[in-house]
Amino acid sequence: MNFDEVPFDCYYEPVPTPPGHDDGYEYFQPTEATVSVWSPQIQHGGPPAGLLVRSMLGAVPDDGQEFTRVTFEIFGAMGLGVNRVRATMPRPGRRISMVSADLEIQEPGGDYRLAGRAVAWRMAASDTTSARTLPREPLPLGPDDLDQIIGFPDDPENGVPWGRVGFIGTTVVALTEGRNGRSQAVWIRPALPLVAGEEPTDLEQVFTVLDVANGVGTDLDPREWSWMNLDTTVHLVGRPTSGWLGIDADLAVGTRGYGASFADLYDVSGFLGRSAQTDLIAAQG
Repeated sequence: MNFDEVPFDCYYEPVPTPPGHDDGYEYFQPTEATVSVWSPQIQHGGPPAGLLVRSMLGAVPDDGQEFTRVTFEIFGAMGLGVNRVRATMPRPGRRISMVSADLEIQEPGGDYRLAGRAVAWRMAASDTTSARTLPREPLPLGPDDLDQIIGFPDDPENGVPWGRVGFIGTTVVALTEGRNGRSQAVWIRPALPLVAGEEPTDLEQVFTVLDVANGVGTDLDPREWSWMNLDTTVHLVGRPTSGWLGIDADLAVGTRGYGASFADLYDVSGFLGRSAQTDLIAAQG
């Protein structure tokens, strides 16, 4: 594995708050490391999700609560103009609370457009070890037991001609045997910091790469089909203990132009939770 293959330093560069905009937003410039596989003019859904989680983490108190469910809604194209994010707490509480964050994109004319939103439930942590029940055993092999590469393998004959393009080419990937779907499970983590000059938290790293689940769980050929997700909802049963995320996914495609991706998620210590995504299915060309 050669990290010199990643020609970027981070996903976002901090931008000073513009004069007269002291309204609680943080401002960032996306780098080319955020670029989507579907278009060089938009971001992949992963880095914006990581940025929204970072914003929510910065807005909550150190009160012993942990993130248990996070939903991301994508309202429009995640452009490469300046991004600004701001978090609020619509439902504070001692045992249960909700935190939300918005991501807005600066348009060429200077105005900002709402492009994404995250909403998370948090719950007070307590010791439930004696009641521990998980639906899946850990993946048989962890990331340190497998070959690790930058990006997904280039395999155009099997429908993955863009395995090292844009954001995908800034992730560290290790393929392993899956239990769901028609493709392999993956271990994946970002190869870069989320924000320049910062050490990302485990939660930020996991959510930066989680959006790839809808691409992992299918054998569709991207030269013939596109399957872009409109959202991502994640239910967690624990907190990540590293930046690695195991994804064992399956994409279900109906006959009416839409489908859904479902994934079992793993931490290096075992089962972590499940995700679901709504996908728009469209023929290419």
